[in-house]
Amino acid sequence: MIFPRKLAAAAFFLLLLLAAPRVWAQGPPFQTDDPVPVDYRHYEFYIFGGADGTPAEMDSTGPALEFNWGAVPRVQLHAILPWGGIFPSNNPVYLPGGTGPSAFGLTDVELGMKLAIFKETKMTPQIGTFTMFEMPTGNYDKGLGVGKVWYKLPVWLQKNQGKWLFDGGAGETVVPQTGYHDFPYGGFLVKRELSEKLELAVEVFSHGGEGFAAAQTQSSTMIDAGGYWHLKKEPDTEFLFAYGHSIAGQTENYAYAGIYWTWGKDDKKSDDKDAPDKKALMNDPMFSRQAMKRGF
Repeated sequence: MIFPRKLAAAAFFLLLLLAAPRVWAQGPPFQTDDPVPVDYRHYEFYIFGGADGTPAEMDSTGPALEFNWGAVPRVQLHAILPWGGIFPSNNPVYLPGGTGPSAFGLTDVELGMKLAIFKETKMTPQIGTFTMFEMPTGNYDKGLGVGKVWYKLPVWLQKNQGKWLFDGGAGETVVPQTGYHDFPYGGFLVKRELSEKLELAVEVFSHGGEGFAAAQTQSSTMIDAGGYWHLKKEPDTEFLFAYGHSIAGQTENYAYAGIYWTWGKDDKKSDDKDAPDKKALMNDPMFSRQAMKRGF
């Protein structure tokens, strides 16, 4: 019967979200981000789940909601409302409270602002920042949050070349909490548009050790692979997926799955001074369709 099959598919996806919370990813579905804000007066919305685990602990995120808003030209405002779980190994030392039980609930809410500093040209990449503020909304005693505001301070670059896209950058995570410490992170991603429906990418992502209170107690370097499936009858809707595993440092696994929507209305009388440049880039075959949808 059709109905049970649809119900089973929906249940499977929900379980994926629930099983899939502490995800350091900023550029869904990857951990490497880009410097391209959402178009002015446009919006993005994600429903997603993810997982980031080491031998010490598996941290899951999901269901989680992400919203991005092109508030002004070259600026994107960002928020994530995440629920998630922690599933530690038998060693309780990795939890701040030292109790070691599993827990599920609201984790730290993420707020941020993406700023395009320099626009992409035929010869130079786009450069921007994506500052994050992690708010202490998760229960610290249960290990669902850090207990204090912490920050991500990266710089990202992006260059398009026909159907190829290259992203890279690095940053510093600042965590002013006992048991944690500041650590660097960075990544490089290559994406290829295979068809109007499918884009695939692979990234190398590294981060430093995050402190004895975190699951990621040591540095790790991962290779992640995944992509974007554009739904045929919904051109502004995509299915995003990625999975990765460490190749150096502490053993670590990463996974992400989600659904993405974008919408917005162009204003012909807009005061966006970059409009002529956008029109020129739209006619430039070196600028990818996906980048135009998300940025300039």
